[in-house]
Amino acid sequence: MLIAVGLMGCGGPAPTPGVSGARVYAESCSVCHGADGEGTADAVPPLARHLPRLAQDPDGRAYLVRVLLWGVVGPVDVEGQAYDGVMAPFDHRSDAELAAVLNHVLTAWGNDRRLAAGHRPVTAAEVAVARREPLSGRQMRERRPRGPAERGAD
Repeated sequence: MLIAVGLMGCGGPAPTPGVSGARVYAESCSVCHGADGEGTADAVPPLARHLPRLAQDPDGRAYLVRVLLWGVVGPVDVEGQAYDGVMAPFDHRSDAELAAVLNHVLTAWGNDRRLAAGHRPVTAAEVAVARREPLSGRQMRERRPRGPAERGAD
């Protein structure tokens, strides 16, 4: 048992006890974003390479948490490519599951090498705070960060 607990702390995000971000991703996200996080042409943006840019500033980090909760409706540009799909809300998932899946995508596909120094894993407590302010998918589109971290990707 101690070996398993010790291994959970080796590399990657801090584990959320009993929750596998990779499992949540496979069950709920990979259908649209792909097993490799590359998305779907013209409809679903990639998570690979792009998410660390959003996560490096507080507005972007909060936006990522809220997108998981409330989804997003409307076109977005990522790395010069337009995407016009709809992301469903996942507010039916627990705070721990959403934190775990966000930490998974922030560290998968080489994203871990793109995270800013000092990056800290997203916590279930952050998700719980965001859950207190329900938003529509259109409101989420309007709140998409346009700060310096994001401008370099569009």
